[in-house]
Amino acid sequence: MELKYVIPNVEKTFGNLEYAGEGQVEQRRINGRMTTLSRSYNLYSDIQRADDIEVVLPQDAGEKFFEHEDKVKLVNARITAEGYKIGDRGFTNYKLHADDMIKA
Repeated sequence: MELKYVIPNVEKTFGNLEYAGEGQVEQRRINGRMTTLSRSYNLYSDIQRADDIEVVLPQDAGEKFFEHEDKVKLVNARITAEGYKIGDRGFTNYKLHADDMIKA
């Protein structure tokens, strides 16, 4: 059985989310033209305080424009896990994906 993603209880896991700025844009050349595949955004969480939360949105969601520290809400949030190794040690990188991000 393969684990595709985990659906978090956003309120309990992250609490209130606030917009913290743009992240990276993933682009790829398709048929000779640069095409945007996804965009990431940084969020502040009042529960996960150690680091900013990074959410990845698909191109279909479009580019998001929020004021700094606007309260936001994620639509259909899910977490994926990617394993990697360094030397003989294994690590896991968790990624938060959502279908859209709207103003709360």
